[in-house]
Amino acid sequence: MYSLAINNHTRINHQITAKELLVIDDGGESLGVLPLPEALRIAKEKGLDLIEIAPTATPPVGKITSYDKYRYQQEKKLKKQKSQQKDQETKEVQISVKEALNDMKNKVIRIDEFFTKGHPVQIVLVMRGREKANKDFAMRKLDEFLKMVNNYRIISDKKFGGKGIIVQIQKR
Repeated sequence: MYSLAINNHTRINHQITAKELLVIDDGGESLGVLPLPEALRIAKEKGLDLIEIAPTATPPVGKITSYDKYRYQQEKKLKKQKSQQKDQETKEVQISVKEALNDMKNKVIRIDEFFTKGHPVQIVLVMRGREKANKDFAMRKLDEFLKMVNNYRIISDKKFGGKGIIVQIQKR
């Protein structure tokens, strides 16, 4: 049995300061509100640890389980959360009004790579100086580029921004 804490917030066994705990056993069943010494005794009889999982609840919640198993589950949850956060990262691809067809094809390939990794893509059609005056031509150029991209749906409509026209797309 361990007496070390997983992090600054988790207390184990004799580190728990609450006088009474709502105790949950290893199977997930509630054993009810028990005094701390009795909860520690039950955990010791089963050869497991008493872990305070919700210290701010009234009464605090403690779980009788293996410290190693609990730590593994917490690390697994953190990894899952981190991997989901990375998936939401928006990638940006810039094209120009003067862009050649071959360069546009290369950027379509890059967009497909982003889609396979699960990233949404923001396409920015960069317009400089006098190019900003001819918005119709720029819109046609952007539509032509979007026709080259396969299997997408538009997240946010085309908007005129500081650099030019911005549209966000995602894999369908």
